Amino acid sequence: MAIAAALSCGVSKVSTPLLSEDTEATLRAITALGAKVKTSEGCWTIEGVKTLKGSKEPIDCGESGATLRFMIPIAALANGSSTLVFRGSLDKRPVEPLLTSLKELGAKADAGNLDAKDAVFVKGGGIVGGETYIAGDVSSQFISGLMFACPRAEVDTEIMLTSPLESADYVKMTEAVLSNHGIKVPAHEKHIHIPAKQTYLPSDGTVPGDFSSAAFLLAAAAITESRIQVNNLNYSRIQGDKAIIGVLKQMGVEGKVCQESVEIEGSGCLLKPVEVDAKNIPDLVPVIAALACNAQGLTHIFGAHRLRLKESNRLESLYLELTKMGAQITLNDDGLLIQGGSLLHGATIDSHNDHRIAMACAVAALRAEGETTIQNADCVRKSYPQFFTHLKQIGVDLVGGKFDR
Repeated sequence: MAIAAALSCGVSKVSTPLLSEDTEATLRAITALGAKVKTSEGCWTIEGVKTLKGSKEPIDCGESGATLRFMIPIAALANGSSTLVFRGSLDKRPVEPLLTSLKELGAKADAGNLDAKDAVFVKGGGIVGGETYIAGDVSSQFISGLMFACPRAEVDTEIMLTSPLESADYVKMTEAVLSNHGIKVPAHEKHIHIPAKQTYLPSDGTVPGDFSSAAFLLAAAAITESRIQVNNLNYSRIQGDKAIIGVLKQMGVEGKVCQESVEIEGSGCLLKPVEVDAKNIPDLVPVIAALACNAQGLTHIFGAHRLRLKESNRLESLYLELTKMGAQITLNDDGLLIQGGSLLHGATIDSHNDHRIAMACAVAALRAEGETTIQNADCVRKSYPQFFTHLKQIGVDLVGGKFDR
């Protein structure tokens, strides 16, 4: 929403935004390119600009792969050059397919280094448009980034997918945001057609509750003898990660989906094992792995090869850390086999500086015997700064730092 607002000539308001390290990175980026942002409790007021300007100073994308991948095409629209720096590793969060597509569409951007940080140098000057070929099974963020920028191209753009699109609901979410700002981007199974020279219109929007974050709280209740209600979750909204509700149901968890909330009631008993195709729900794999450790039988998670290119190699990180707690896990190229039912025990966990690994291990620790220590747990600030505060509010015994803002 913030990016679409920055591209709209006028004022847009974003209500109930999440303040996290990732969203702060996005606000820094759009401000650097000329948008004006005012933040207050529960609302961002964003004044967009008709013509973006190149940034004289490097744009700090933090460790937000989404910000980097969304903003590279946006920076190509600016009337001058920009440099985007990234504190993670471009080996883990690759951008080359996106840079190749931009070159095919008449823009120029190259990866390199600046002061020992990975960087992307974007020439600016606009996007011509035309036809580009890009894989659909590496990152949906490549597709979303092009969908944000190419409506301002000089000629129509055709994005041809060379492999099936994974995480398709994230692309649908992008399409919905664009529609709210008057932008038409017809998406088909194998290609996306983007009409040129479109005009973004200011539009107010409300950020819905995030199922991918809420999943950890729902799982916490599911594996303990607890009842929890998480508000501001609208199951009718486009969010692929609402699939966690179906996974919990398959595992035998009692629950109720209301108009703006979800209720889960755990029995304290072992869950049922499941087979999960993670192709379109990669962000749910860590929490499903934690649930699987508390299921009686073999859980198979597959279609998850892209997790090797997240903040950490998430398949390997889950294997290493949950195994420390006594879980029986087999790691393969495509996913995990988890033999549940074994009693977990406390351990010292390396979060791998990955917010979802830290949260998944915190959930698993709720049924473990003894104390679990999660190192670098403040990495949850990336997406869910109040995670540990919320765990404490629902009765979890915690000792340690305060991570919420």
